[in-house]
Amino acid sequence: MKLRINRSLLRKAVVPAVALLIMGILFGPARGSIMPHYEDAGGPLASKFSFTEMPIKLPPGLNRDRKIRTVRKEYANLQAWISAIGSSVAMTDLTGSGLAQDLCLVDPRSDSVIITPTPDSDTSRYEPFVLDPKPLLTDESTVPSGCIPGDFNGDGRMGLLVTYYGRTPILYLQRSDAKKLDAGAFRPVDMVPNPNTGDGLYHGRRWITATAVVSDFDGKGKPDIFIGNYFPEMDVLAPEGRRSLSMPDGFATAKNGGESKIFTLDTYASGHDPDVRYSEVSDAFPIGMNTGWTLAAAAIDLKGDQLPDLYVANDFGPDHLFVNKSTPGHIKFDYAVGHRDPQTPKSSVMGQDSFKGMAAEWGDLCGNGKPDLFVSNIAVTWGLMEGHFAFCNTAKDGADAARRLDAGDAPFVNRAADMGVAFDTWGWDAKLGDFNNSGHNELVQANGMIKGKVNRWPQIQEIGTMNDDLVKYPYAWPIIGPDADLAGSDPVAFYAPDGNGKFVNLTHALGMDTPVPSRGIAVGDTSGNGALSIAVARQWGDPSYYHNNRAADAGQFLGLKLFKPTYPGTDVTTSISGKPILGVPAVDTQVEVRTPDGRLHIGHLDGGSGHTGKRALEVHIGLGQIDPNTPLDVLLRWRDANGGSHEQTIKLAPGWHNVKLTADAQEVKG
Repeated sequence: MKLRINRSLLRKAVVPAVALLIMGILFGPARGSIMPHYEDAGGPLASKFSFTEMPIKLPPGLNRDRKIRTVRKEYANLQAWISAIGSSVAMTDLTGSGLAQDLCLVDPRSDSVIITPTPDSDTSRYEPFVLDPKPLLTDESTVPSGCIPGDFNGDGRMGLLVTYYGRTPILYLQRSDAKKLDAGAFRPVDMVPNPNTGDGLYHGRRWITATAVVSDFDGKGKPDIFIGNYFPEMDVLAPEGRRSLSMPDGFATAKNGGESKIFTLDTYASGHDPDVRYSEVSDAFPIGMNTGWTLAAAAIDLKGDQLPDLYVANDFGPDHLFVNKSTPGHIKFDYAVGHRDPQTPKSSVMGQDSFKGMAAEWGDLCGNGKPDLFVSNIAVTWGLMEGHFAFCNTAKDGADAARRLDAGDAPFVNRAADMGVAFDTWGWDAKLGDFNNSGHNELVQANGMIKGKVNRWPQIQEIGTMNDDLVKYPYAWPIIGPDADLAGSDPVAFYAPDGNGKFVNLTHALGMDTPVPSRGIAVGDTSGNGALSIAVARQWGDPSYYHNNRAADAGQFLGLKLFKPTYPGTDVTTSISGKPILGVPAVDTQVEVRTPDGRLHIGHLDGGSGHTGKRALEVHIGLGQIDPNTPLDVLLRWRDANGGSHEQTIKLAPGWHNVKLTADAQEVKG
């Protein structure tokens, strides 16, 4: 019997197979070049950093065993997914000591907001305690989700904005006559007035808030508050809740999430019973862009007009870059999207992406002396391989940025793959900082989703490929229950630049590879020596603290604590520590300094950008190896207490400085 071969069919089968083989051969090396690179302990890059992990002291008697939340029965199959967010950490100075030696933690295991000293400070100053919302009302559907430090009533004493799932935010204002730091030092005040019927039950709005940012959006001289909500208003955590339930109306383009909101300060008061009143801005965002599944947000002035622009990262829909078009007393945003060329996938274009945005961090990431942006997404190499974003700023200068942004063109290009920070794991909060004062920023990223015993990646892959019309139905989703594991052992990432345009992940080399999912990242100089330490909030695990050991042999730095005068009518003169009050943090102030090698370094006083991690209210800029006595020209741009716009260059040597900003900038000695 003679075998007859159909050459046409053979050719149709062989040609695609050969093409796939060639693609595999070519993609293998290419894929290797964009995967994250790790360095072992003792490597040349890892030797430039040193951290000591220290336990964070928590109040006694708190639950530390709970690993999941109780949810509505309609969401029973998604119990672990709904339980996967809510851990938070902020680094701040609550006593007015001049050092960011206090932590505000949200621990979902006990649903507590905890104040505790950083473990590398004098921990005998006070005992850790829990903030008490009473007499304000909460219930079983109310749990804290974030903590943002700020001086909300303008008296020079630091307060705390606490966001919630299941209620509106609470402002914990520090009493002006408090002599010690404990729960009694704060008065809880509703940011949004809630009805009190006398029945002891909460009858207010059911916001599901995942992030908040404090920034002066209209340039009037006093900060505003951005609230980013995830779910629409609903009783997601009440087993017998009555409000209707909502799920995303698509996996990549959903717009039916919670509302983005901005509030402006109306009245304020200091004293034993401090108080504030805020009003909601009704028309701040473009029509149809005020809702989304928001997990992170970040504010910075991109145009040089001292009006901060706002990036909002959404989980189930495209992120938004809102361009500030405000005038004093009237907050208004337009938006801009990135340019797409034939070689750029839509998913990598700013404002047109379909990825799961979970962090937003402005800073000089690309080494260009301009504000760039890092955004965390799901980037598990064998799971939902979306990829993180490193949006490098391509504007020539501030004037070019203003022209392009006002025309709706976002001057940013995603270069995460080229830089080695695109693909690794399921990312969350991220913070930039120069941890060895080399003059180049490193990147710290929280990672991991759910820690359990059963790998649920096959089910997540099903979600990513199922019909978009089914996403809005909870019962159409697979079971993600208490036993689920999704990137549950992925540690915090510590990316350091290698000097050749790439970043190397040093997490294993530095001993920061605890295999527990993390959420919030806070950074700050707790010792006053220019070395930034790191606090990590973990989901269903003990928080971690990494003390920075590299001060003596590190490079020089410029540290600025920037203040504006306290608000008229406040009469507080000293802090709990007994030191004189210098003013309120001059949020949004921009800083530029050029080192003798001609390199431009930038910074800004961030009022609380990110997911659930908040850095200390200070500006830290690494300068590299320069003479510590070198006088530096430091350019400051700020709005004064009345909204006046100012720009001034002052001479400062490396090190920490207190600077008061009025109509001019003056260093406060001592």
